[in-house]
Order: sequence, then structure tokens, then C-alpha cells
Amino acid sequence: MLDIYAGKNALKIIQEQGFKQELFTNFLGASGGPKWFTLFGLDKYLFGDFFKERSTALNLIGSSAGAFRAAALTQLKPVQAIERLAYTYANTVYSNKPNPQEISNQAVFIVDQLFGESGASEVINNNIFRAHFLVAKCNGLTSFDNKIMQGAGLINSMLLNKIDRKLLSKQYQRYIFQHPSSNLVIKDPYNFSNFYQTLTPDNIKSAVLASGSIPMVMTGIKNINGSNKGTYRDGGIIDYHFDFSLANNNSDKQRNHEHALKRAATGIKPGLTLYPHFSSEPKAGWFDKSSTRKVLASSYEDTVLLAPSQKFIKSLPYGKIPDRTDFTKLDAATRIKYWLKVLAETDKLAQCFNEFVMKQDIAMIKAFKP
Repeated sequence: MLDIYAGKNALKIIQEQGFKQELFTNFLGASGGPKWFTLFGLDKYLFGDFFKERSTALNLIGSSAGAFRAAALTQLKPVQAIERLAYTYANTVYSNKPNPQEISNQAVFIVDQLFGESGASEVINNNIFRAHFLVAKCNGLTSFDNKIMQGAGLINSMLLNKIDRKLLSKQYQRYIFQHPSSNLVIKDPYNFSNFYQTLTPDNIKSAVLASGSIPMVMTGIKNINGSNKGTYRDGGIIDYHFDFSLANNNSDKQRNHEHALKRAATGIKPGLTLYPHFSSEPKAGWFDKSSTRKVLASSYEDTVLLAPSQKFIKSLPYGKIPDRTDFTKLDAATRIKYWLKVLAETDKLAQCFNEFVMKQDIAMIKAFKP
């Protein structure tokens, strides 16, 4: 049901110390729209059980759908929050030919439901589970909502990416909207510019919306509070499934010292990243979806990737995981029934992961090879 992969360093550490939540300092959530529904059961188990007694900081880093998940999982009642997100999204209905404004308005509704009355402040003030939302600031033609101009800019992006992913930095900058106490650093082999912005009550909803604002499909988010003026769009443009490594800077020596003492007492070597993902073959950016370019092995040395097996996927209705084309290929009632069925089925993945942890069946882990 569940495939587990580990990078070279992660596998070595787990073989030496076993599989335990204290090993992880980071948690990744990728773009992909409703594809994340396959991870619903895992999300509930991980933050309702596996990480429940967490006493040291865990960074949750998400782009697009992953940012929405991070916004749910860093609330005080993460299971209830992720359920609100899943069922609100699954029951979303649009008109026959929705324009970008209609889709964006619905996204605002989903975010409002996600946060409720106190969710935003809970995320900002949660010092154990620390949210980070990845957003792409657009330059040039990609910053326009006019479809002709934006489309021309995106075509140029496709061409630049085909030549060299690094060239996309001419059109996009990575913004990391992060928890006030975060000391996370993204180490990017492609040299995108990183701008770290502290999450506040005035920018948190805009940051989440921007991270999920799909080009051509939704309107961009303008001039996020506290950030440089401009148009902000889907974090998946740069970070679709991620191709970077993570580190912590040493700006807060006292806090890092306290965490080090806690981990030393348990004999745990920290620093790994847990990455539940709907695919065992991650793609770096949005423009790599159809390319043969593979992520760098160096970006995944410290990562454990959890992915639904092909057997599980084939057992789902239509033999596939949900995706955005379901909105147009299926009528609303059929789509909603299908999506709700998938959400229910993913409890099986959680059960499989729980058995793996309980039995410490380390032999089940496969080496991650891009």
C-alpha cells in the first residue's frame, strides 16, 4: 500500500537509530491540487499521533496545496483543521465555465474555512509546528493577469526552463513566508533568490492564497503586506515537488543550544526531512511536469519520502489519484463522490505506516534514486 524511500544519509541514520519522530526537523508538502487527497490519512495520523508528543520545533514547508496543508497542520487541532480543508475543497463546485475571479473567490472561501476564527493566530503562535509557505513573485509578463501577456510570459518560462532551470530566476523570485521564530534556510542549487518574510496577522491569508494561485487559472495576489510590491503566484512555479536541501541558521544560539541538549539526552541525531508525497518521482518545478529532468540526489540525501504504491492507486475509483482535470471531466456529483471515496481509502496508508513504525520494519525502506 505504501512505499517508503530514503536518501543516502537518511537511510544510514535510520538503520543506526531506528525510525522515530525525533529524527525529523522538517516536513514537506508539495504542489499538486487535489492530488494531495491521497495523503489525507497520513496527514491525520502523522499530526494526530506520530508527532503528537513533539517537544522540539518541526518546520512545515509547503507550496500551493502543500501550503494549505501546512496552514492546517500547524493549528492547535491539526486533524480537525485538515479535515475542514479536505471536505471544503472536495465539495467545491464551480459554474460550467468559471473565470479566474470565480476560482479565486472560491479559494478565498476555502482559506477562510481553513483558518476559521482563530486558526491564523494559532499558526503564527505555534512554536513547535512552524509553518512556511512558499510563493513565487513574478516579474515581467508573468506578473500580468491579462491572459495574452501572461501566456506569453509563461511560454518564455517554458523555453528558459528547457535550456536551464537556473534561467527561471530571471522571471521568478522565491518568497518564504515563515513562522516568526523560524531559522530555516533553503539551500538551492539553482540559485533562485530567496526572500524570507515573517508571517503576521496581516499577511498570512494572502501568503497562503498566493502560494495556491495557479497561473492562467487564478488571479495573482498583489502587494502582500510587508513584502515588495508586485504579483505573487503559485509556489509550485519554482517549487512544484522541490529540488533543494534545508538547513537551520545559527542566529538564535540559545534556542539551538536548548534543542541540542534535548536531542543529546535521547541520543538522537536530528536534521531529517519527512516528505509524504503522491509520487515517488518528484519534479523540481512547475515547468518540469512533462520533462525528463530529474531532481538532484543531493537534494534528497536527508529525506524520507512516503508515497502511495501503484497497487493502492490502481485500487482507487478510475484507477488514479484525483487531479484538477476532474473538475471538467466529471460532473460535480460524480467528482465529489469519487473524491470522498479517495479520502476514506487513505486511512489504509496511515494504517500501513503505523504498522511500519510499530514493527520498525526498516528493511521496507528503499533507497531513493532519482
